Amino acid sequence: MKALAGFLSLLLHLLLLSAAESRRLHLHLGSSAYLTTEEHWFNQTLDHFSPIDHRQFKQRFYEFLDYYQDGGPIFLKICGESACNGIVDDYISVLANKFGAALVSLEHRYYGKSSPFKYLTTENLRFLSSKQALFDLAVFRQYYQEYLNAKYNLSKVENSWFVFGVSYSGALSAWFRLKFPHLTCGSLASSAVVRAIYNFTEFDKQIGESAGAECKAALQEVTKLVDEQLQSNGSSVKKLFGAVLLKDDGDFLYLLADAAVIAFQYGNPDVLCSPLVDAKKNGKDLVETYASYVKDYYLGQFGASVLTYDQQHLKNTTPGVEESANRLWWFQVCTEVAYFQVAPQNDSIRSSKIDTRYHLDLCKNVFGEGIYPDVDMTNIYYGGTKIAGSRIIFTNGSQDPWRHASKQTSSPDLPSYLIKCHNCGHGTDLRGCPQSPLNIEGNAENCTSPEAVQKVRQQIIEHIDLWLSECQSTGPDDDEPDLFMAAGRMISSA
Repeated sequence: MKALAGFLSLLLHLLLLSAAESRRLHLHLGSSAYLTTEEHWFNQTLDHFSPIDHRQFKQRFYEFLDYYQDGGPIFLKICGESACNGIVDDYISVLANKFGAALVSLEHRYYGKSSPFKYLTTENLRFLSSKQALFDLAVFRQYYQEYLNAKYNLSKVENSWFVFGVSYSGALSAWFRLKFPHLTCGSLASSAVVRAIYNFTEFDKQIGESAGAECKAALQEVTKLVDEQLQSNGSSVKKLFGAVLLKDDGDFLYLLADAAVIAFQYGNPDVLCSPLVDAKKNGKDLVETYASYVKDYYLGQFGASVLTYDQQHLKNTTPGVEESANRLWWFQVCTEVAYFQVAPQNDSIRSSKIDTRYHLDLCKNVFGEGIYPDVDMTNIYYGGTKIAGSRIIFTNGSQDPWRHASKQTSSPDLPSYLIKCHNCGHGTDLRGCPQSPLNIEGNAENCTSPEAVQKVRQQIIEHIDLWLSECQSTGPDDDEPDLFMAAGRMISSA
């Protein structure tokens, strides 16, 4: 597999399943939420860029063949920055059924059970990057094609492949098509954070826009009051939020900022805004109202953990399988993509104490000297929002702050769609509304504009159908079209 590096260009993260969502999925999804949880394993190369290091590690993957028709395509669902505990039953399963596709999913290196090392020291994390992950996908793609051929007693058959991802894995989906166009017919990059951003002020600004004037004003007042209370009686206000273990005020304020973000990012704005606006109108204690939301919803129903905001916890090099995602993602943030969610100079929702220095200090404290995100190099390597690929579909939800790290301008080769509705957030096209908790098959009936979601989904179907058909006749993008067998047309009607 090392020979692959001689033929291909070298390559390079958000949000996101976020680490918080990873925990929520693990804790709250029942077996019915997965198409399969049966684990498979294969030997993956540790360092795709070394001609002399031949070490390997076990990488976990899943397959679901119930919808597969002979000669059908293979849909590769990329797992991102969390443990991958199975193939979740979202809208991709609908697409797989429609196109008669095999559905496979590869766990990202280091995350979950696919870690090359027992100890996640900074030294051992040097092989954790999007570049290495993309080569993992390329190697796995070749491996699984041979694996499927052997299963069906076929020889030298090449199915048409299509890749999917949401958030960071959405970026990987776009980047995989960019760097390995001969290995896939196309890509769906849902809420794909393809632009690395050093100071991501647009993130906080979008929260203000998504909240609306009344909720935004209430959130800003909460931030002002909490900042004041931290100065006068910090332990008391942290106790109110159930976060006394966070000794660093910046860590505590980051928790509070994230708690607000999650309501808009995952399509539950009214859970946050309704009680806050009511409290402000009726002269109730805004800090206590927000604390109730944080404890009951963010730390309760959503499943986030205070511990993951503690930098001392992030320094732990022997976390559990599920908990490791926090340290691992911060390493990618601190080395490749940044996405530093800093407060804008004016009119911010989050505290001004969440600034560039807070993030850089965290990177240094958790991983040591010399660790910082080379954002310019990442964007030079992949192109950022000027990505020069083809057959990549970009989708975003109107309320999602991460959309400002995605490609939002459209072209024939790189169509981009914005799904507009009150609760359309992260990965709405694949997850429906709200985006958390899970909607089986990405049910969109609870979106405030289901027709907006369905319209974009129809566009997705048409692009996949067209590109698979083109693949059938010419191959993905290579000089050997005869290798690719018929796989293009839909099995059932849209």
